[in-house]
Amino acid sequence: MKRAKVLKIILLSLSLFVGIGALWGGITMICDYNGTFFGYNGLFIGLQKLPFRDILFQNLIFSGICLLIVNGFTNLIASYLIIKNKQIGYVLGTFFGFTLMMWITIQFIIFPLNFLSTLYFIIGLAQLIFGYIAYVFCNQCKFTFNKTDYTNIKDSSDTLVIYFSRTGYTKKIAYTIANEKEAEIFEIRTTEPIKGFGGFMWCGRFGMHRWGMNLEKVNKDFSVYKNVIIVSPIWVFTICSPMREFLKKYGSQLGVSELVFVHFKNGCSLKPLNETNKLLHSNFLRYKSITCHFGKNIKTTIKSVK
Repeated sequence: MKRAKVLKIILLSLSLFVGIGALWGGITMICDYNGTFFGYNGLFIGLQKLPFRDILFQNLIFSGICLLIVNGFTNLIASYLIIKNKQIGYVLGTFFGFTLMMWITIQFIIFPLNFLSTLYFIIGLAQLIFGYIAYVFCNQCKFTFNKTDYTNIKDSSDTLVIYFSRTGYTKKIAYTIANEKEAEIFEIRTTEPIKGFGGFMWCGRFGMHRWGMNLEKVNKDFSVYKNVIIVSPIWVFTICSPMREFLKKYGSQLGVSELVFVHFKNGCSLKPLNETNKLLHSNFLRYKSITCHFGKNIKTTIKSVK
């Protein structure tokens, strides 16, 4: 995916920048341990505020070694692993963003507020955030969906599975359900731009406002099915906008027998159930909640109204 490549480049750039900078700083501190040549004299004043100053901070050697280990070699190792597209590289890149923030926090304590320390704290924060996002996108790239694996899906059945899927996770779950029940399957399609990061932001706008989305034309009589299973991803704690619009238009034709909601987080509230009941003028008392991380079904629960 393009977005995964972009995040990989951003994280790699940040890790290399921090690693090379720390490598240079650590080596110069060790070589110029008295701080006279490179102008590190001011460091001694701040270092005297730290514990064990009489043992560890009489010169810059120990500080230089710590800089090499904490921010130098570590970030360069992470950079190498990111280049090799290893998952552990993204994990380490994220973690070392956090360690950089902790390093700079110590500087905030022992030195006056300055531009360089503030800049590196922001870089550490960016490394932490972009690292996690890159880790997520890296895992999402491993998601595969092969339609030919679902051989029991029928062209004619009294059971219909209706779903919408932006990224493919809900699609995989919907196909799995349809395959198990030997049902037909129907995909809701929207004319809105939903692909990529821009599509994610666009869909988030609709989700936050609880708007419906324009749908592609549907030529299907849903009233002929005895059982209809609704499979919807969760957007901003409730059903997605295309499903909302679909239920508004065709809900009166649907003999819905089961509700399945797919989401990333560990739990799902009753908001999707309440909104679906309102749109269908029904009174479902429970639904199936599927926690889906990176295309994998992590946990399935049945949630009921008490």
